[in-house]
Formats: sequence, structure tokens, C-alpha cells
Amino acid sequence: MFRDRFGKVIYVGKARDLRRRLGNYFQPSRRRTGDAKLRSLINSIDQWSFTVVRNEDEALLLESQLIKSYAPYYNILMRDDKRYLLLKVDLSEKFPTLNLARLKKPDNARYYGPFPHGTALKMTREFLLSHFGLRGCKSSDPDPETRKHCLKKLVKDCCAPCTGAISVEEYRAKLDAALAVLDGDIAPVKAAIKEKMLQAAADGKYEAAAKYRDAAANIDAVFGQRNRIFENPSLPDQQFPPGEMGIRALAQRLGMKNLPRKIICFDISNILGTLAVASMVTFTDGRPDRQAYKRFRIKTVMQSDDFAMMREAVSRHFGRLLAEKRPLPDLLMVDGGKGQLSSAVDALLAVNAPPLSMLGLAERNEEIFIPGRREPIVLDRHDHALRLLQSIRDEAHRFAITYHRNLREKRIQASLLDDIPGVGMVRKRELLRAFGFLHSLKKADAGEISRRIPGIGPGVAEKIVEYLQRKN
Repeated sequence: MFRDRFGKVIYVGKARDLRRRLGNYFQPSRRRTGDAKLRSLINSIDQWSFTVVRNEDEALLLESQLIKSYAPYYNILMRDDKRYLLLKVDLSEKFPTLNLARLKKPDNARYYGPFPHGTALKMTREFLLSHFGLRGCKSSDPDPETRKHCLKKLVKDCCAPCTGAISVEEYRAKLDAALAVLDGDIAPVKAAIKEKMLQAAADGKYEAAAKYRDAAANIDAVFGQRNRIFENPSLPDQQFPPGEMGIRALAQRLGMKNLPRKIICFDISNILGTLAVASMVTFTDGRPDRQAYKRFRIKTVMQSDDFAMMREAVSRHFGRLLAEKRPLPDLLMVDGGKGQLSSAVDALLAVNAPPLSMLGLAERNEEIFIPGRREPIVLDRHDHALRLLQSIRDEAHRFAITYHRNLREKRIQASLLDDIPGVGMVRKRELLRAFGFLHSLKKADAGEISRRIPGIGPGVAEKIVEYLQRKN
């Protein structure tokens, strides 16, 4: 970035070899030759700074962001309001899907990007929708006439969730698999693409094989190297290791004297108080420290009371730390607002813990609550501090949900289905995976059961229906 004597940014550029690029500007002959615009730019330069990025995609994104923020006089391209494409997933919809967007709005949706390769992104989106069977229509709840003429359903590119062909839980599983690709886990989908490509080539379907080849290339171009997002061009030019920017920004926003090198976060997961669990994740220097993760079965709380569960988990963990005289974290974080935070404070007081920096992150509006402060702290959604807190909160939530799901699967082994003749462990899992809950299975007839689960024939399906009807 070139600045004039008033400190105003007048030009933003990028290059693989900065030494050679800058040498072209600062040669003595350049001040006397060349076009008038170049001479004017060189004569106006008073100071310059640079930012090192990892690849050309990051350079494109950062250059575009800086030009749109500063509107330098000597930059012509990218001064309009057109921005690189994003992928948007609105998880509040009944059947979320992958949508394209230009602007990131404060609408609680999940955004991925921006991505500089627009054409590759569009083709990759179409492939992911088809590969995972996600809906591609604009309306999340189309009317009967629209469903009748849905081409995606006819060519079997959509699992048609709006018609009730699959449950909400089954659709969410497909969506989670697609989101894993967006998060950078591209190995499974690339392996599936390669298998289909080789099969198509073996069958002599060379056009189909070429399409799979192009799909793999597009996925590499879009997701192969995860791009950092430069949302705040006013950050200092000094670059920090991954995670360092977040903890420095967090210390500044919270007014902490020391950097929060070690942050732990608690989250609760239960269904109406049953199989209640708590998770604790640890981030060191802004990165997950999975060796220090812990999970808790809630033992003393039998009803649906998240505050009491949070109190139990925090008191058990810190009671053990103090008893064993182990070091305490720099920051304690809880997933939730004032109620969860107050419960954590009560837990620390109960075990006589020393003063500790604490906060609660309320998911609804991403508000940060601090003990002793009435009003929450609301940060810009692109702030590095908030991004770090969101990453920690999401990881704690994922860890808690995974533990809770594992306990539910173990309980399946002692379910009502154990006594049905002809239904073993494999079929029992298929039944509950297809219908979600036992009460949904009780509403199904034999035809629906055999249709949704290929491994169960009409005879076994009749036995299941008869048994469940007797147990009603």
C-alpha cells in the first residue's frame, strides 16, 4: 500500500516478487519517463507498507478488500461495489441449502468465503447439491404445483424433502456432510468422485468421466487451500501466527492485562434433562488442544435445568484442579448468556477458586457477557476476537453433541425393539436411523417400513407393526 504525505492510501498492488515490483517504481529514471499518471503516483508516494499472504487467492481477496475500503485514487479496477462470491447456509430453515451471496449480512446465517474463482464455485455448488441430494429450489417450502414440476426430483438430484420422502434428521445428516466439505474436509468427496470417474471411464462413458474430473478440479480450486479472510484492512501490517491475532484482539476488547493463552469453554447437551452431559474444550494460543478436552456425565441434576448442570460441571472440574494444585486457565468461557455465566460464577465461589477472567457468549445475537457488567459487549461480526470466541463455542458444542449422541446410541441397545423377533442390532439401528424416534416408527405401516429400509421385507415389517401395536 502506497500512502501520500497526509497518510492517505493512494495505491494498492500485489506481486509474487515484491522486491522486483517495488524496484520498478523507485528507479530514478521512472521519475522522468513513463506516462503522466505513473509519474504522478511515484512523486506522491511518501510511505509504503506490505502484507505477506500465503497464495494468490489470498492476495486477490486482500487487494479487493483494501481497494473497496480505501478507494485509492490510482486504482481503477475493483472500485465498484461488486464483491467476490460467498456461500450462505441459513440453518434456521427447515431444509437449509447452499446459496450464493455477495454480501455477508448480520442474519445469523453461516457464510463461507469469499471465493475468488466464481465459475468454479458455481459449478462446485451444483455438484455438491447433486452429490448430497440437497434441495436446489429457491423456496424452502414449495407449493404442490412447484413440486409436481420439479426437474431436480425427476433426475434424482434432489432427495425431495418437501414431499416427506426423508425426515428432517436425515436431511440434516446430508447437509452436515456437505458442510464438512465447505470446512475443508474434501478427501471423502474426492475419493467418491474418483471412484465414479474410473467407473464411468471403464463403462466407456467418457463425457461423464470428464465431468467428474472437472468436478474434482473445481473442488481443489475452491476448497483445496483454505483462504484466510481479511475483513479488517486497518489491522497493523505485522503478521502473527494463526490464532495469535484472535487472542490479541480478545485481550484488547476485554481489557485484559495478559494475553489469554489458555482458554477453556463449557457447554451442556441434553434432551429434556435426559442423558445430560457437559463438554469442556481447551484452546491454547488460539488453537484447539484436543489432549486437554474433557466430558462429564451430569450426576446430580435430574430435571431439565441447564444452569444447575453448568454449575455441576464447572465445580467438578475446578474442584479437581484446585485439589491437585494444577494451573488454572487464563480465561473461562461458557456457552450461554447471563444465566449460564452466573452459574459458573457460583460454581467457582463454591470451590473457593481465585479470581478468574470469565465470559459468556450468547448465541442468539453473539453478545458477550462479563461478570459485574450489566450490558453485554457486542463486537463486529468480522472482529478477530469474536471469530475466536465463536470457534471455541462451536467446538465445545460439537464435542458435547458428539458425546450425547454416543450415549443415545448405547441406549439403543436396551430399547423396546430388542424383543421383536427377527430384529437384531443392525436392523434396530437402521429402523431408528430411518425414523429417528420410536414414536415415529409406531405411526408407520408395514409398507412404509419395508420401503424405507431395503433390508427389511414385508413379513418382518408386519411383525414389527404388530409388536408395537401390542405395546401401545
